[in-house]
Amino acid sequence: MSGCLAVCEVDGSLKAKLDKFRFRKETNNAAIVMKIDMERHLIILEEEYEDISLDELRDELPERQPRFIVYSYKYVHADGRVSYPLCFIFSSPMGCKPEQQMMYAGSKTLLVQDAALTKVFETRNTDDLTEQWLKDQLAFFR
Repeated sequence: MSGCLAVCEVDGSLKAKLDKFRFRKETNNAAIVMKIDMERHLIILEEEYEDISLDELRDELPERQPRFIVYSYKYVHADGRVSYPLCFIFSSPMGCKPEQQMMYAGSKTLLVQDAALTKVFETRNTDDLTEQWLKDQLAFFR
């Protein structure tokens, strides 16, 4: 069985936005932050950010609620090459309501598949969301 059981569906307009985001031409850091509409069991867009650092993004995230983030990052490699990895970050801070955590965790795989993302990271502490943390995560893909 290659399918996955999804707790929540992905909103159609969000799928289109993620596809467009994947092929963006800009070279700055940008993010799409998504949340779950608990009543409709639907993953929806919460906010879009252009030219935002991870430090700035961290300050925009709620302290005690999970979020899905797709982050386009300008990554300067040690040898000077530049790449623009598209990173999926699942932020599920300590102190979240258990039913929220379960809905997000149960919906993550479908969202990652729908967005065709391969660099998938997770954090339980929003304080971890720093540029160094992201570089450490991306080091695995070198």
